[in-house]
Amino acid sequence: MNNSNFDSIVVGGGCFWCTEAVFQEIKGVENVISGYTGGNAPGKPTYREICFGLTGHAEVVKVTYDSSMITLYDLLQIFMTTHDPTTLNRQGADVGTQYRSVIYYANDYREKNSGKCIE
Repeated sequence: MNNSNFDSIVVGGGCFWCTEAVFQEIKGVENVISGYTGGNAPGKPTYREICFGLTGHAEVVKVTYDSSMITLYDLLQIFMTTHDPTTLNRQGADVGTQYRSVIYYANDYREKNSGKCIE
């Protein structure tokens, strides 16, 4: 994956396995990695600590994509239509702060242009 067209975004929309499965099927997505971020616990918290809501982490996926094949705008549309961002700390049967809906900026450029259609 040594291509200047590659970019990434980190999103959380409930269970990371469900979110991962959606993005793995999208043409132009090169890699999807599940994990946790956004917490305040030092070190590497355990799955159990995260699930008990002790760390502040959210279940997320890092989506690496080829921007010559799919736009960030399209990826965000997919993300926003494949989960319910209006249910606080919940997606379906999954309940807890780790299941909150989140989007993390990959870089300063994305943050500065987050309100603009830049693709």
